[in-house]
Amino acid sequence: MHAVRLIVPVSFAVSVAVLAGCGGTTEPRSLAGTSWQLTTIESMNDAQGITPAPPGVGYTVSFGADGTAAFQLDCNRGSGTYEADPTGDGTSGSLTFGPIAATLMGCPGPPEQQAVTDSLTAALPHVRGYVFKGQQLHMSLMADGGIVSWEPRT
Repeated sequence: MHAVRLIVPVSFAVSVAVLAGCGGTTEPRSLAGTSWQLTTIESMNDAQGITPAPPGVGYTVSFGADGTAAFQLDCNRGSGTYEADPTGDGTSGSLTFGPIAATLMGCPGPPEQQAVTDSLTAALPHVRGYVFKGQQLHMSLMADGGIVSWEPRT
């Protein structure tokens, strides 16, 4: 009788797990065709910490379906290529950018704004992975160098 009590709950739990897996399927996410607005640049160096994107300043990335990426870097624009290799469910994967060609105009604004531009342009060549968490996109830098976080561009 004791063995039956163990088998029934285990069988029920396995059935629930199987049925839950057969429920609505989640569409894999892709970077292609998406556009993002910078929210923060987080350095693993405690002295630098987290740098928020200045409000109202354009720091964006748009991923083309053809493997091209377009950037807005304050008053400058850039373009290059990207290569993404998603995991099976598409929630994360490897990500690298090829060389990024950008204009080099001197943008008006406070020094803190230029510091964000410099940090972002220095970080992009070191991106090695990405993960979607909720509505945000987080790009990880090589050697645990930091995280660049983005929200959907409206």
